[in-house]
Amino acid sequence: MRKEKLEELRDYINELKTIRVINSLDNPTFLSIQKAYYKLNNGKVIPREKLVKNGTDGSAAIVLPVTVDNNTILVVQPRVNTKETVGIELPAGYIEPSEEPLSAAIRELTEETGYIPEKMHLLDSYYQDQGCMSAYNYSYLALDCKKVKDQQLDKYEFIKYFECKYEEVLELVELGYIKDINSKYTIEKSKKYFKI
Repeated sequence: MRKEKLEELRDYINELKTIRVINSLDNPTFLSIQKAYYKLNNGKVIPREKLVKNGTDGSAAIVLPVTVDNNTILVVQPRVNTKETVGIELPAGYIEPSEEPLSAAIRELTEETGYIPEKMHLLDSYYQDQGCMSAYNYSYLALDCKKVKDQQLDKYEFIKYFECKYEEVLELVELGYIKDINSKYTIEKSKKYFKI
């Protein structure tokens, strides 16, 4: 990893790191738990809980963007429930009701980075955590991305985007900077498109 890129990334991590939890939310606004009994074909009934995100199943699109200059784009953002409190990830976001996964991928990439891709390839689709939710995720490779606008972040989104070489992305995984499974899996699935 180039020294100047690692320093830039560490500056972003430091800026977005949680330094204190002020208090807890009395009325959560994003996550809820749906409780139900499920009757199986064999006649048995099992109790289960399902995590619901913002009233939806939480399906998401994850994007590995490659610019026209052959750099990749990562995002750095607060992930307050992790021990690091900051995540280095691929651009990603929830698929809106009635939105196609490909449209969500392009929308999230553009909102989080301001880049728009020329070509998109579906790498894979998969359940995120079958034990407690029904979220179904889609991993994409976005090629020939061009910067066309500023970030369009929601009120409580604080995202820095970070350009580096694809080989440096692989190195960040090995060094333990990239920890989330959606990003790691998408990066792994993208390897067949790159000559390493």
